[in-house]
Amino acid sequence: MTDTLSRRLLLAAGAVGTLVLLYLLGPVLAPFFGAALLAYIADPLVTRLGRVLPRTWATTLVFAVLTLLALLALLFAIPALQRQLVSLLQQLPRFLDWLEQTATPWLQARLALPPDTLSLAAVREWMQGHWTQAGGYAAQGLGRLLNSGLGLIGLAVNLVVVPVVAFYLLRDWPHLLTRIDGLLPRRWQPSVRQFAGEADGVLGGFLHGQLLVMLAQGMFYAIGLSLVGLKQALLIGFVAGLVTFVPYLGAVIGVGLALIAGLVQFQDLPHLLAIGAVFAAGQLLESLLLTPLLVGDRLGLHPVAVIFAVMAGGQLFGFFGVLLALPVSAVLVVLLRHALARYRDSDWYAQEPPC
Repeated sequence: MTDTLSRRLLLAAGAVGTLVLLYLLGPVLAPFFGAALLAYIADPLVTRLGRVLPRTWATTLVFAVLTLLALLALLFAIPALQRQLVSLLQQLPRFLDWLEQTATPWLQARLALPPDTLSLAAVREWMQGHWTQAGGYAAQGLGRLLNSGLGLIGLAVNLVVVPVVAFYLLRDWPHLLTRIDGLLPRRWQPSVRQFAGEADGVLGGFLHGQLLVMLAQGMFYAIGLSLVGLKQALLIGFVAGLVTFVPYLGAVIGVGLALIAGLVQFQDLPHLLAIGAVFAAGQLLESLLLTPLLVGDRLGLHPVAVIFAVMAGGQLFGFFGVLLALPVSAVLVVLLRHALARYRDSDWYAQEPPC
């Protein structure tokens, strides 16, 4: 066995071992990956402030602003979202009444169905039996969380670890990159630097652009639904904007929730058409203006691949995996692009078939 083949097998075994170790340590590493992602997103702002302030002071100022924004969200946005969610749940019995008294008879008359085919008695009975128990279940779940030392410690550790690790990574980001660059074998440095530069361009542009798209979409849906008169406009707009990073999922979830809330509140066709018009306008705004202007085609993934990446990230690493799925996919796209380029330049690819 030649030295080259032995070295390649050793590298392959090391790569496989690293992937297995990452999978086994997924729950532990996920908060650190989240902190690294937060530091990466905030690095351009800290770098700009670092031109006039020391890096530590610039990092402290950015974190102070982010902490203030988070506290304002907790003080104002979260209670408003909670009130709207409670209001929506309280109006669900009215929605069942509408289905039972209006929608079901209409469907039965048009489709010539037997009277008991679309009966909602079982659904109503289940809701009446479990509605009063919902608070008890929530209290029991909270009690178990508080009584579970490991669960409470894990939650507290994640809440502390992510911002602390992000702060130190952000403060020392240039030094970390310099040290990593210094550890690279000299013959690999040009290739790795080229790959890192392309990955940074794709990842940075995608993340910053996608965050702006999510914010703009959430605000557009919330304002548009408020103008229609929907009581849960802020809640539905927030949810629809939050899941905009998955193609079409934000619009599907948002329009579904908005139509249910509209049926409960208005129970007429004009308001439902207005809600549909808001989401249609939002999709046009995203596809024709926001995404081409702010994101472009930096990621280069098919929508099916994006959905698969999000589901796979959630399966492997939970909530943090969902957040990290697309950034990791962006880096993998650049890696696959380089691998395909080397494959097409190889003698094996160019070899003609035997006569």
